[in-house]
Amino acid sequence: MKYALAMAALSVAMVGCSEQPQSHGLTRSDKAPYAGTGKPYMDPGWMAGDKAAWESHLKTRTQRGQNDYYGVKN
Repeated sequence: MKYALAMAALSVAMVGCSEQPQSHGLTRSDKAPYAGTGKPYMDPGWMAGDKAAWESHLKTRTQRGQNDYYGVKN
């Protein structure tokens, strides 16, 4: 019984010591959401830094029920 308890305590301690650091990497949370991602797959009608266009696209997406497949034809 003591051996099983010692092994359980050892396994819990080993799991706690092996946790990887959780860093955000290159993302910055201090930028405004409409500032852009710098990625090439952004919506073609939206320019990074244009708050009005960002709000317009967000409104359109909300009205469509946030369905990314809206308007996709089979």
